Formats: sequence, structure tokens, C-alpha cells
Amino acid sequence: MTERGFIVQLKGYGLTTAEIHFYRSDAPSLLQLFVWQEYDLAPDFPVLFEFLDHWRREIEAALHSVRIAHDRLICPTEWRAVDGVIAIQ
Repeated sequence: MTERGFIVQLKGYGLTTAEIHFYRSDAPSLLQLFVWQEYDLAPDFPVLFEFLDHWRREIEAALHSVRIAHDRLICPTEWRAVDGVIAIQ
């Protein structure tokens, strides 16, 4: 886990995975899948919707459906500050 990922989790973000099904303009009969994953805030998903807005504006592929999974990896009951050093030999 990166430092950025840990910090955003402490701010309440959780890991969001989106399965984006789409049709490309050069193969309109072929349904394709793109998997997107980022830290985001449920239930509004501002990061995901910003990405989907970018997709609609910039990518020449028609969206078919989006399936979302979200999990907060660090919850308030699981996090506590520890003061001390633990020696492992």
C-alpha cells in the first residue's frame, strides 16, 4: 500500500472497483470490459463519476453498463495509534 493510499483510507475513502462494459466504435457488435480501481467515497463516488464523465467526453466508446464494488479497508474500529517500538527477532 502506498502512503497516499493509506492517508486517503484514514480520511474515509474505500477501495472502489468498477467493471465498465462498453462498445467500441470500430466494433459495435462486440461488448468489451474495462476494470477501473481507485480509492473513492461511497455512496456518491465522486472520483468514479469524474472518470466516467471523462470517458463520455474523450473516449470513442459507448458505455453499456457499470458495476461497482466498494469496501472500506480501514474502519474506525480497526485503527488505533500505537506508541512504542516492537522488536521482532
